[in-house]
Amino acid sequence: MTDWLLLILPLLIGWLLDLLLGDPAWLPHPVVGFGKMIGFGEKRLNKGSHRMLKGGLLAVSLILLVLGLVWALRMVLGSYTLYFDMIAIFYCLAGTTLIREVRDVFRAVNRSLEEGRKQVARIVGRDTSELSAQEIRTAALETLAENLSDGVIAPLFWLAIGGVPAMVAYKMVNTLDSMIGYRTERYKDFGCWAAHIDDIANYIPARLTALLMVISAGKPQLAGFVWRNGRHHASPNSGYPEAALAGILDCRFGGPHYYFGELFDKPYIGENARELTTADMQKAVRINRTAEVLAVISVMIINCL
Repeated sequence: MTDWLLLILPLLIGWLLDLLLGDPAWLPHPVVGFGKMIGFGEKRLNKGSHRMLKGGLLAVSLILLVLGLVWALRMVLGSYTLYFDMIAIFYCLAGTTLIREVRDVFRAVNRSLEEGRKQVARIVGRDTSELSAQEIRTAALETLAENLSDGVIAPLFWLAIGGVPAMVAYKMVNTLDSMIGYRTERYKDFGCWAAHIDDIANYIPARLTALLMVISAGKPQLAGFVWRNGRHHASPNSGYPEAALAGILDCRFGGPHYYFGELFDKPYIGENARELTTADMQKAVRINRTAEVLAVISVMIINCL
């Protein structure tokens, strides 16, 4: 097998597996294990004094642990590393599952408001009990845009930068942020480091995601809109892919939401507060998939240089 094929084959197979399978419920997932490790540490360390220091030590330790373990395992596996990389890349990509969930949200809210609230609660952290049908659809599409960055483009970016060990370590970074990186009373100190590490890890990928989205939509003229509106977000990164999708769909994202019983008044992204439809969701999915393909091809080319 030629050297260039050895470089791109794990990515191609891993990506195709995600495309076909997503995250099957019957298959154990490493991120679940990451979550248990984080939860174990949080319960024991997130109390008393020096919470910021303890949270930082937990975050850095877990990231380095994962990075070291994957590097060591690949060294031990030798010629079988190719198969390990295929599986690891499959686990690190999360494009298909979120697309399925978003489609399910739109189907559910079309049936009833209560079904929509229950379904969207599976993919967002905000309180969904009082959401309107428009807010449910908006939340699903915001998550779809953000997940394109966190679940696809960022893992591919770190794969290109540091190989499979960096890609898997990024998943730990992202899991830490999703579990403890909130500005709530419980996590504002303990999860501070996790949130900032995630901000750094996603700084370039989030902006690449927005660029790929406007290219995929054939609307490079939206770059100015994305740059202006991407900064209108509590996160230094999430606003950019959300702004790209808001510009593409000519709609409005953001606004006030409740997280863990606390109100967060997020700025609006975009100005057209029109009703979102299933057609908008279908268009957003096409944009996601096209951007994903462009990213995969780009990383394959980089690997062969």
